[in-house]
Amino acid sequence: MADIKELAAGGLRAVLSSLEYARETSGLKRSVRALSLLNQDQGFDCPSCAWPDPAPRERSVVEFCENGARAVAHEADRRTIGAGFFAERSLAELSALSDYELEQSGRLAEPVFREAGGEHYRPIGYEQAFELAGAALARLDSPDRAVFYTSGRASNEAAFLYQLLARSLGTNNLPDCSNLCHESSGKGLGSTIGIGKGTVTLADFRLADCIFVIGQNPGTNHPRMLSTLAEARARGATIVSINPLRELGLVSFAHPQTARGLLGVGEPISTEYVQVRINGDVALLKGVMKQLLRLETEHGNVLDRAFIAEHTSGFEAFRDALEGVSLKACAEQSGVPVETIARLAEIYRQSQRVIVCWAMGLTQHKNGVANVREIVNLLLLRGNLGRAGAGACPVRGHSNVQGDRTVGIYESPSEAFLARLDRATGLRSPRRHGVDAVGSVLAMERGEVDVFLALGGNFVAAMSDSRRTAQALRQVKLAVHVATKLNRTHLEAGQASLILPCLGRTERDLRGDRIQFVTVEDSMGVVHKSEGPLEPAAPSLLGEPGIVAGIAEAALGAEPVPWSELVKDYDAIRDLIERSIAGFERYNERVREPGGFELPNGPRERRFLTASGKAEFTVQALPELALEPGQLLLTTIRSHDQFNTTIYGFDDRYRGISGERRVVFVNPKDLAERGFEPNQRLDVTSHYQGTRRTVSAFRAVPYDIPRGCAACYFPEANPLVPLENHADESRTPASKSIVVTLSAASGEAAE
Repeated sequence: MADIKELAAGGLRAVLSSLEYARETSGLKRSVRALSLLNQDQGFDCPSCAWPDPAPRERSVVEFCENGARAVAHEADRRTIGAGFFAERSLAELSALSDYELEQSGRLAEPVFREAGGEHYRPIGYEQAFELAGAALARLDSPDRAVFYTSGRASNEAAFLYQLLARSLGTNNLPDCSNLCHESSGKGLGSTIGIGKGTVTLADFRLADCIFVIGQNPGTNHPRMLSTLAEARARGATIVSINPLRELGLVSFAHPQTARGLLGVGEPISTEYVQVRINGDVALLKGVMKQLLRLETEHGNVLDRAFIAEHTSGFEAFRDALEGVSLKACAEQSGVPVETIARLAEIYRQSQRVIVCWAMGLTQHKNGVANVREIVNLLLLRGNLGRAGAGACPVRGHSNVQGDRTVGIYESPSEAFLARLDRATGLRSPRRHGVDAVGSVLAMERGEVDVFLALGGNFVAAMSDSRRTAQALRQVKLAVHVATKLNRTHLEAGQASLILPCLGRTERDLRGDRIQFVTVEDSMGVVHKSEGPLEPAAPSLLGEPGIVAGIAEAALGAEPVPWSELVKDYDAIRDLIERSIAGFERYNERVREPGGFELPNGPRERRFLTASGKAEFTVQALPELALEPGQLLLTTIRSHDQFNTTIYGFDDRYRGISGERRVVFVNPKDLAERGFEPNQRLDVTSHYQGTRRTVSAFRAVPYDIPRGCAACYFPEANPLVPLENHADESRTPASKSIVVTLSAASGEAAE
C-alpha cells in the first residue's frame, strides 16, 4: 500500500510547504504582504477555489489554506520572462519543457507574437496586438468562426466585457471551464429546482445536523472547507463521506491555527466513511431512498408529506420507479453492502437539517446530471430545501467560475438574459446557441474556427482527449491568449499566436490615477470585492478588462458599446452589469459594503423557477457498471501539489507519493490478480466504443480503493478520455469513469 506517513491533513507541514513554495517563487516578503490581505474584506479574493469567506468580523488573520497560499505565491512570482527568454528558445525547445517547467519560468512580462510558420515568439506592443486581434475578428466570414474560451479566474468585470465582445461580434461561442467540471450540476439543479447553483450559505453549516460529502476531496481541492466540517463535527453534526478513495482530509484535519493542529494532532472529520465504487453513486442513493420509503411504510413520519404536496411535482412517478429497483442491484452496482445502505438511510431519517455537498466526483460521468438529480430527490424527500441548515451545495473548484456564468459566459443563454442585455446595451445579441468546450474542439477539427481567444486557462491540458485537442487547435489561423504564465496551450495553439500578459488578482490595477477593484462570486452566490495590494510583476501590465476592451474596440469600434470609457473606471462596467443582469441592483453601492451581497436564490425561499413552479422529483436510470474481464474503471484526481492544471511540485503527501506524478492507484488484489508488482511501470489503455488510447510508464501504487477501480492524476490521464465520452445533457467530459486495462510498460513515458 502507499506509504502515507501523515496522520491528518493540514498541520505544521502544510505551513512549511506554503512558506517553502513562497520563498522559491514570489519571495517571502512579497508573499507575506499578499497573504496578509488574502480573503480579507479590504483585500483580494483567493485565485484558487471558490469556498466562501466568513462574515468580515468572523475572519481570522490567516484566512487561507496551504493551496491558497501556494496559488498566491505562484501568481505573485517575482521572476519574469520577456523578449530575451523567447529569443533564446524556439517553439520546439519550449515544447520540450514539462508543464511544470513552463509555469516555473516566471511571470509573462510583455505581449509576444508568433507569426504563421514562425519558430519564435517576438515582442509586440499591446496596441499593435489589439489591432492584430481586432482585424482578425473583423474579417471573419462569419462571427461563429471565432471561439471565446474563459477560465474561472476572470473577474465579473472582465467576463462581462468578454461575453459582450462575443455577442457584439455576433456569436454565442462562449465555452468555459464550467463545461469541464460543474456543468452537470447546473443542468441537474436548473431542471429540478430552477437555478443552476447551490442553495446553502456558510451559515447553514452551523445549523446542519448532518452533512453528506459525496465525490469530493476537500483536503486537496477545497482545504478551507475542512475547518467548517471540523467545527460541525465538534458540535455534534454527523459527517457522512462517500468517496471511492479513502482520503486523509476526510478522515482527520489538523488545523494549523491551533496548537494541537500545529503539532499534527487531527480532529476527526467523517462520522461515517463509505467507499463506493466509482460511479456507483446513483445506485447508492437509490438504495438509501428505497430504505426511506420502506421506513415510511413501516413507521410513518419519515417523509415530509406537507412539503412534498405543496412544493414538489412528480413524487408518484418517482416512487413507483424506485419500487421497481431491487435493493440487491443497488448494493451490487454501488459496491456498498445492504447493511451500510440501511445505516445511511437511518442517519438521514434521524437528521432534521441535511446538507449534501459534492464536486467533480459526481459530475464527470456519462450520468453526471442524473447523479445531481438523484441528490435533489434525496433532499426533497424530507424537505431539505428552503430551510435553514439544509440544502444542496455543489462546491466549485475555481474562484469565480460561478460568477462568470452569472454575468453571461454561457453558450446557451436564455431569451430573458439576452433581451435584458440588449435593452441595456443597444445590441441585438445572436439567439443561435454556440459551442461548448467539446463542441469547440470538434468545430476546430472540421476547420470551422479561424480565431480562438482564451481569457486565462490552459485549454489543451484541461480538455479531455488532450492530444486530439492540441491537434485541432493548431489548425486555427490565430490564437489569442490572456495569461499570467506560460503554459502548454500557448505552444500548441494556432498557425499564428498572441500571448497578452495580464495583471493577477494579487496586483494593483491602476487606471489613470485611480486604483481599481474587481468583483467575484463564490460558490454560495455572494458577490464581493477583490483588490490586489502588490506592485505588478511588470510596470506595463494591463488588467483583463483593459485587454478585452482593447481587442473589442479594435474589432468593433466604440459604438454602441463605449469600450474605452467603460475601462477608465470599473464602476462604469458594474453600472452596465446592473442594468443588464437581474440581481445586481445598486451593484456599486452594495459591493462596497462589508462582505458584499448575496444574489437572489429562489429555492432558499422555496420558490422554484421550473415549468411547474415546483421542485421536480425525477426518475433516473440505474447505471450498469459492467466491465469485461481484466478491465478497471479509472477516475482522474488532483495531486495535493497542484491546482487544476497548474503543477506546484511532484509530491502528494496525503497519498504517500513523492517526486512523481505518473502513477496509477490500484487495489492491491487487482494488481496481484493481473500479475503485476507494486511499483512496476504500466501502460494504461482506455477503451471506448472500439477505440483505444494509451498513456505510458505509470508506476503501480497499491491503494485503499474498491476492487475494480483505479485512479490517475490529471492532466496526465486526460489523453485517455475521448471527446465523445461525455455526460448526457451537460457534455462534461466523463473523466471520472474511464474503462481501462493495464499492461507492462512498453516504452518511455508519453508526453
